Amino acid sequence: MAGAKGDNGTSSSSKKVLNLLFQFSAERTELSVPEMSALIGATTPSTYRYLALLKDLDLVEEGKPGHYHPTARVIPLARAAQLSNPLARIAGPMLREASDTLGETVMLQQLAGDHLVCTELAEYDRPMRFTIQPGRSTPLGRGASGKMALALLPADTRERLLPAHLSQAQLDAYLAQGYATSNSEIDEGVWACSVPIITARKSLSVLTSAGPESRIPEDHKKLTIQTLQKSAQKIRERASQLLI
Repeated sequence: MAGAKGDNGTSSSSKKVLNLLFQFSAERTELSVPEMSALIGATTPSTYRYLALLKDLDLVEEGKPGHYHPTARVIPLARAAQLSNPLARIAGPMLREASDTLGETVMLQQLAGDHLVCTELAEYDRPMRFTIQPGRSTPLGRGASGKMALALLPADTRERLLPAHLSQAQLDAYLAQGYATSNSEIDEGVWACSVPIITARKSLSVLTSAGPESRIPEDHKKLTIQTLQKSAQKIRERASQLLI
């Protein structure tokens, strides 16, 4: 029995170490020890232990005093994830086609834990007031894509993650109409629309278009919804042929 308890403790610590590494993102490239402790729910001494292991493996290093960031050693891992993502490869041509039709950025976002991660995008050559890159994460429940993804999840997960500004009824409405929109919810002055592609929990993904609200009139918003839904259907059909 003692061995089993020890194994459980080791497993828990290993999860904490990995969870600590996963706190870094395109929006959060550097963290202090107090920030890490708060994010993973660990004491300061425990956080230092987890951090020491990551440093020993050359996965993180200190930048400015007391702050840490990932090292170049994680870049091949990120690249491997990109290259081995079959849905991103399938969606690429459809994203470019939709972007050309709409004249705006179109992206594929896939569920990773309690966030959506941009795994592929097609940018249109027009001035932008915001920047989206592969690897950017969006919390579930925020923005068009976060709301659409949350609506697709089981009721218990919805309840756990439901932010104060949303209701179960609103999520049901997004499901019924097949899309969600947002205006200035993540980036000021940006209108976005998101539709579901694949709704299985392990491979949940959405297709999203975003651009300055000032240049997207009502008729173009309707075109955006229609274009994204058609593109999502093409991706689903292509994926069902190649991923069986």
